[in-house]
Amino acid sequence: SSSSERTCRTSTPSATCVSAAWSVTPVAIQAGRMLAMRLFGGAAKLFDYKLVPTTVFTPVEYGACGLSEDDAIETYGEDDLEIYRRTGTPLEYNLVEERVKQAAYFKLICERSENERVVGFHVVAPNAAEITQGCALAMRLGATKEDFDDVVGIHPSVAELLTT
Repeated sequence: SSSSERTCRTSTPSATCVSAAWSVTPVAIQAGRMLAMRLFGGAAKLFDYKLVPTTVFTPVEYGACGLSEDDAIETYGEDDLEIYRRTGTPLEYNLVEERVKQAAYFKLICERSENERVVGFHVVAPNAAEITQGCALAMRLGATKEDFDDVVGIHPSVAELLTT
């Protein structure tokens, strides 16, 4: 993001803005709240547009946080990345013969030189929004692949495919 986007400054000294690039309501609310705290509450913290979780609500949801694989390659170089992919079948899909098998897909994009810090997360699965929300917090806290591996999955859930 640009410097003006991060600070909410405009070319008019008495006017501020919240980025129009993110028209998603929770982003606008959080960015606006943080702007108000800077303007009227003495805070200095800026909104971080880099790790905004997002979801597409289709019949099988898609969720993402952080970098795409292409952007990660451009940012870190292919040699500094480890990409982990996992597919599986949600337990409830095993109960109905007609359901598509392998209906969950996870991708973790990790930066090798930083202890495999997770820089990108992608999921196509039922409840992807809920899974993505938790992963966004983990990523903001600097989670590594090992941290994901050490989490005990909740059974039965789609998210356990990510941790086991």
